[in-house]
Amino acid sequence: MKKNIGVWIDHREAVVVELSESGKKTSRIESTIESQPRRASDNPSGSFESLQVPSDGKLERKKQADLEHFFDDVVSYLAGAEALFVFGPGEAKRELEEHISGVHSLSAVPRSSETSDRMSEAQVIAKVVEHFSAS
Repeated sequence: MKKNIGVWIDHREAVVVELSESGKKTSRIESTIESQPRRASDNPSGSFESLQVPSDGKLERKKQADLEHFFDDVVSYLAGAEALFVFGPGEAKRELEEHISGVHSLSAVPRSSETSDRMSEAQVIAKVVEHFSAS
């Protein structure tokens, strides 16, 4: 059974659209990445001590770990894909493609990507259907 998958992604969420002979299936995956991590000391009435503020390196490592976990979640929806189409507004699509390259079962799957703006779920589905019907 032929299975083509399109993924719209940014760092907040991904929408995965699976097209197969049995129809369309859509899944939404939320990210746990905080764009502005909160510090333990973010209390307006409390004191500000350097020991309460995590270092930039610690925050960056946490963000990278959360990003890897998010990409692992997205990749779990891609099993059995014969072709992939990855699109979205920022760097997340390129980062996901790099992550996919490291997954042995998906590294040889033909894929394409393109930059696109924020879209509704219906627009994402229409874009994936259009992409795979044209190819």
